[in-house]
Amino acid sequence: MMLSPDMMAVLKKHQKSYPVKVGTLARDLGIEVKETDLPDNVSGTLTREDTDKWVIRVNRRHSKTRQRFTVAHEVAHFLLHRNQIGNGLTDDTFYRSDLSDTREREANRLAADILMPWPLVRLATEGGVHSVEELAEAFDVSSAAMHIRLGLPT
Repeated sequence: MMLSPDMMAVLKKHQKSYPVKVGTLARDLGIEVKETDLPDNVSGTLTREDTDKWVIRVNRRHSKTRQRFTVAHEVAHFLLHRNQIGNGLTDDTFYRSDLSDTREREANRLAADILMPWPLVRLATEGGVHSVEELAEAFDVSSAAMHIRLGLPT
């Protein structure tokens, strides 16, 4: 998972405090974020509209923590896989669903890195935030996401 120095700089700019403002990060990358009605099994999509406009749509019926992870996941697809959108395999859209392939795992891993960067997790624990639930609340992610991030059973 290699990101360009420019993309790394944009990420680092948004990872100075927690919770990471993932919507602002998306906008700084030139991606519009919209809450919309999607099927229950679809958390979000990343779509290229026209030639240079990108839109993330998140399922408005999902919890706020799920929406935040979805935006981070779709940002990860943008950073890692945007050159693959429109190649005939994806019909110009990545769907965040129950799929579990290599690209989905890569996007999940980077989404966790975006929302819960290790330096900030260490800072939080050194500052007295110790339980998984407290960390999840501080980072505005689900307890399950924080358990996975910390390598703990869910």
